[in-house]
Amino acid sequence: MSCAMSHARGSRSRTRHARLTVAGYVSGLRRTIGWSQAELAQRAGLSQAWVSEIETGKVDGLTFESAALVLEALGARLVIGVDAPFLGDRERQRDTGHVRCVAHVSRRLERAGWAAVREVEVGIERSRGWIDLLAFHGETGVLLVIEIKTEIHDLGAIERSLGWYEREAWAAARRMGWRPRAVIGCLLLLATATNDERVRANRASLQQAFKLRATDLTRLLSVPVVAHPRAERGVAMIDPTSRRKRWLMALAVDGRRSRPAFVDYADFISASSRRGNNRSGRSNEGGHRGMAGRSSDR
Repeated sequence: MSCAMSHARGSRSRTRHARLTVAGYVSGLRRTIGWSQAELAQRAGLSQAWVSEIETGKVDGLTFESAALVLEALGARLVIGVDAPFLGDRERQRDTGHVRCVAHVSRRLERAGWAAVREVEVGIERSRGWIDLLAFHGETGVLLVIEIKTEIHDLGAIERSLGWYEREAWAAARRMGWRPRAVIGCLLLLATATNDERVRANRASLQQAFKLRATDLTRLLSVPVVAHPRAERGVAMIDPTSRRKRWLMALAVDGRRSRPAFVDYADFISASSRRGNNRSGRSNEGGHRGMAGRSSDR
């Protein structure tokens, strides 16, 4: 009951605020123009009494239509806006290619003995975010906060998001029953030539913000230690189509000589689609062969 009453009070308060906002605009514009309430009422096709009540905010049943009529008569427009909450990088996280990258990293971590949870929600009310992957090593208490990027658009924004996720990760881990002793942020990039170029263009910033590289992260995953300070972060590249044991790849600026698996994100999506079609074709072909075999056996 108390919750329902609180909701009702909040609704009335918001309605009153909207009425007073419209009242202020109507009264102010009318006076600036120099019209009387009677003249405004005539132009809007309403009664003077109704205009008076609108200007004093006393119209309980004020509709969008009535408010729009009065404002349009004054040469104004009623614009309805929604102040949407901050939802981090949610749209990108639901992208097919990104989902595949997250699944690839999650499987690799689980095989290495880490507990991994995808899309961990953090934040409250008007500021929400989703950590791509939260991975925990129970024996050492090391918690990895993993941000996966298929493309680099704004390195500064990536650093800010990762910093927020690192701070929120402690509480998120405890909600899952984990007891972290150290938090390490990791930025994993899709192995593309475009990302190599973006990394090269931001080399100095990356060098300062991400001290751990592919070799360090590979060692950390196999033999986690708590000695890493919280401030340290790591960066490496990944190829979701690769089956290599050493799945974390060095950046080109760190001396990697091999070419990246893909030209850009579009190339990755195209290659993934081709691989999916090839698997489907082989499956269908195998099914046809099996049916033919059973037919001849009979």
